[in-house]
Amino acid sequence: MKKQLRFSLQNSFVLSLAVGVMLAIAFQPRGARAEHEGKIQILLLGDSTTEGSVPRRLKPEGPHLEKVLEQLLAAAGDVPACHVINSSLSGEYIRRLFDSGRYDRDAAKLPGLDYIFIRYGLNDRARREEFPVNFAKDFHELLARLRQDHPQALLIPMTVIPFADEAASKEINDLILEVARIEKLAVFDIYPRYAAELEKGPNMLNYRRYPLANIPDQYHELVKPFVNGSGVEVMDNELDAILGDLPGWYSDRHPNLAGYNVIADETAKYLATLLRERREK
Repeated sequence: MKKQLRFSLQNSFVLSLAVGVMLAIAFQPRGARAEHEGKIQILLLGDSTTEGSVPRRLKPEGPHLEKVLEQLLAAAGDVPACHVINSSLSGEYIRRLFDSGRYDRDAAKLPGLDYIFIRYGLNDRARREEFPVNFAKDFHELLARLRQDHPQALLIPMTVIPFADEAASKEINDLILEVARIEKLAVFDIYPRYAAELEKGPNMLNYRRYPLANIPDQYHELVKPFVNGSGVEVMDNELDAILGDLPGWYSDRHPNLAGYNVIADETAKYLATLLRERREK
C-alpha cells in the first residue's frame, strides 16, 4: 500500500511538473523568437562603418557600438535583456563576405539570433563590378542565406550613413530600398538621423586619419602619441586647432566614437519599438 501511495505521489509530481512546463511555454513572453541564454540575440553585419576598427584601436576599453547598444536598450527599462554581436569587417562588401568564407565562419552558425541588422553598400559601390546590378543580386543572395540559416530572425536592411557624397549615398540607399521592397522587408533608415547630427558640426562624428609624411616636420614630436604605422590617427578635434588647415585633414569620414553613439542611439530607439510591439502581440 505504501509503495502504491509513493508511486501515485511520484506520478502526480511528474504530471504537475509537465503541466507546469507546458504552461510556462504557453505563457512565456513573446519578445523574442529565438531567445538564447535568456537574452535577445542581435547581430550587426556590415563594413568598417559598423566595425569601428580605428576607435577600437584608439580606445580599446570602449564602450563600442555593440556595448553602447546593449546599455541603451537596458536603460529603456521596459524591454528584455539583449546581447549584441558585432560581426563586421573593414573593407568588406557582400560578395567578399561570401567569397572569403567569413559568412560561413562567423555568421552562419550563430545560435538563436532574433534580429539581424545588415549595412553594406559603400565598399560594394567602390569595388563590385557592375554595381547597380550586382549589389542588388548580392543583397538578395545574402537575405536568402540568412533566412535559411536563421529562420527565426527578423532581417533588417539598413541604409548607409552619409559617408560618400549625397548623390552616391542616394544611389546606394535607393538600391537598398528597392531590394527591401521586393523582399517585403522594412528598412531601418539611419541616414537622416546621422545627417541631422552632422548639421551640428560637419566633422564632429568622424576621426582624423592623416599621412605622417604630409605633416610638417616641426609637428612630428607633437603627433608622436597619435602615430600608427605611416599615419596619424586622432579620435576627434584634439589637434584641429594646430593641424586643421592641412589639405585633407578632415577627409576621412569614418565614424569616431561620437558617430557610433549616434548609430547606437538611433538603433536602440528603432529596436526598442520592435521589442515593445512583439511583447504586445
